[in-house]
Amino acid sequence: MARKEKRTRVLLCKPPLDMHSRGILVIARALRDAGMEVVYLEASPNVGPGEIIETALQEGVDLIGVSILSGSPVIILSRLIAVRDQKGLTDVPVIAGGIIPQEEVDELKKVGVAATFTPGTYMEDIVKTIHQLIGGK
Repeated sequence: MARKEKRTRVLLCKPPLDMHSRGILVIARALRDAGMEVVYLEASPNVGPGEIIETALQEGVDLIGVSILSGSPVIILSRLIAVRDQKGLTDVPVIAGGIIPQEEVDELKKVGVAATFTPGTYMEDIVKTIHQLIGGK
């Protein structure tokens, strides 16, 4: 019997009140086309860091991707990473994409964001980065 290879599972989400979904849906499609399983958590006022990390735990994801189009990426992502670490998911990288001011990219790395992507990034580069970050999971 042939052994079935585990597919990469990615959780894509948006912070609360960030309702612009076109970009994240394009990314979701590109990741699916690249053979990944995508869990999409829609933005709502009730979806905060705790709910995002709980979903990551329940779904057994390899990576969390957050799309941010409205301010405060450092605050939002530092809270998310703190909850991730408290729940013992330190081996699950967090990446971010969207409208992220260039001066905040270095700060995001300091709080633990593994990679950031801004508008115009090639889909192939996002897929390649995900594969590098999860290293054969």
